[in-house]
Amino acid sequence: MAKMTEMTTDMAPMGESGYHFAVMRRAIDLVDEMGPQASLEALSERMGMSPAHFQRLFSRWAGVSPKRFQQYLALGHAKALLQEHFSTLETAHAAGLSGSGRLHDLFLRWEAMSPGDYARGGEGLTIRWGWFDSPFGPALVMGTDKGLCGIGFSAETTAEATFEDLQRRWPRAAYVEAPEALRPWAERAFGALDDGGTVPLHLIGAPFQIKVWEALMRIPSGEVTTYSEIARAIGNPGAVRAVGTAVGRNPISLLIPCHRALRKSGGLGGYHWGLPVKRAILAREAAQRDAL
Repeated sequence: MAKMTEMTTDMAPMGESGYHFAVMRRAIDLVDEMGPQASLEALSERMGMSPAHFQRLFSRWAGVSPKRFQQYLALGHAKALLQEHFSTLETAHAAGLSGSGRLHDLFLRWEAMSPGDYARGGEGLTIRWGWFDSPFGPALVMGTDKGLCGIGFSAETTAEATFEDLQRRWPRAAYVEAPEALRPWAERAFGALDDGGTVPLHLIGAPFQIKVWEALMRIPSGEVTTYSEIARAIGNPGAVRAVGTAVGRNPISLLIPCHRALRKSGGLGGYHWGLPVKRAILAREAAQRDAL
């Protein structure tokens, strides 16, 4: 059992990018709080920056201005996404967005644990972990020798609760704090390192869950789909409720993009790490897509 000593203060920064991530987290909260009527001058003053510097920094990260970004954060924007950027998963797969293709701005490859190994609860497995800055708040990253197996966010909860949440999924594994071993994967995942390298994923779940997670990885960045579309894509259209449960159990948030799954009504639905995090991730992806 890993010890949770001083976890809330042992964040592993990413140099200048880590600083930018912390700034962007504050900026997202502020843009959301102050609303569309807030001027650039008012926002930059609250951020302690000049208007020009804040606009430049934010636009470089989000792809749009702070004022425009607020529109993507609006609660009703999910409905617009569903109407304008609905992803039919068979079409996405036919276009090459599969395990060997380019997925949501990263080259990913993944390997699934065998059902027998999963049933043993991670027994004999060593999982390394570390905390990193991200644009969506402090992020707990976990990985095995084969790749990342967990990413959780603690902005809407606590560091201890986030750790325990992921650890409960593989209770018999050995946990070792080793942020430096995970840093290259984490930096690629959060956009701090763009070296053309891959981000390997180690999917540790039940067979049905893994089918759902693989379907999620066929949703292109900036697009969304519904739980019922995922159920249809995996050949089980009557399993919408079970799909929703599997989406919620996704351990590798952001990279397995469960945030792109919406209710048929266009409602955001739930998000394991808090709806503010889901809104921020969707807003950035949609803004960057529209900025292309």
